[in-house]
Amino acid sequence: MTSTIGRKVLMALTGIFLCLFLIIHLIGNLQLLKNDGGTAFNAYAHFMGSNPLIQTVSILNFTFIILHIVYSIILTRMNMQARPRKYAYSKPAANSNWRSRKMMALGSIILIFLIVHLVYFWGKMKLTHYGLVEEGVLVQKFGNNGELHLYALVEAAFSDIIMVVLYVVSMIALAFHLSHGFQSAFQTFGLNHVKYTPLIKTIGYAFALLVPLGYALIPIIMFVKQL
Repeated sequence: MTSTIGRKVLMALTGIFLCLFLIIHLIGNLQLLKNDGGTAFNAYAHFMGSNPLIQTVSILNFTFIILHIVYSIILTRMNMQARPRKYAYSKPAANSNWRSRKMMALGSIILIFLIVHLVYFWGKMKLTHYGLVEEGVLVQKFGNNGELHLYALVEAAFSDIIMVVLYVVSMIALAFHLSHGFQSAFQTFGLNHVKYTPLIKTIGYAFALLVPLGYALIPIIMFVKQL
């Protein structure tokens, strides 16, 4: 883990795990779009918050996010230190794509989004009593079955156009981040061959488009429904 290769492998492994998390989390979040008053989403949220296995995976997920961020910073600094003086003549576009050169900037946008997301939803759920009237919006804490009515919290959040725009912009950044990071991870593992590299790239582009699109559509649809 002290070598560049080892750190890149760890970046790739944590990245692949986070990609799997994105798929599972999206499947759960799509329950928000059911016309059942939040029953399906509340059941999903209750299961995710009470299942011991899911809680263990959640801890691993946060750990991998932190490792992914830390090692991305380390590798970026190593690249900068390897060439402290810039080339007198350079054509970066000829050697790499825009997404690969802006991975840190895109990652920073995603990190800001994660902080806002955790503070507004996870933090509010865990640390405050949100079953109160806040700025004229009644956010119910419990549903009819006595479980936390998290759908009401999400619905209130996505009634705010600023929150919706933040989510959409962040998902655009995520799409660009994934479009390079997905195939880059497989290249780190040495899975780079004329036969299957085009397939990996196609899957990567499809993943980078469909998953962020799914996340972005949720706040847009919920906002429109409340107009």
